[in-house]
Amino acid sequence: MNFADRLKQLPSAAHLTSLQVLDAGGQVVATLENKPGQAGSLALYAALAALYGGHITPAAASLGLEWYAEHTADAHAHPGKHPNIDRLVQWAQGSASYEVRLQAVA
Repeated sequence: MNFADRLKQLPSAAHLTSLQVLDAGGQVVATLENKPGQAGSLALYAALAALYGGHITPAAASLGLEWYAEHTADAHAHPGKHPNIDRLVQWAQGSASYEVRLQAVA
């Protein structure tokens, strides 16, 4: 399944303005906004967090790489081109868990 088809199966993230990913110390390590170029990643990260108790675990990161489909291969071929995927590649190989904080539309 390609990324566009996967996005159609994920819960809508239209109610979100952004999400923040925090490390174990509570520091923000990533912010994804609901804007062109990031909306798909926002929906994917939000869906992963929903499945994994509000966190991105190594298992969640691995699943996210599957969901990014063809973009994961492109990220491997062009490091730095897809920072939201590059982050999941790193996390999938580690043992840390990252909290996801959702910011809803007021």
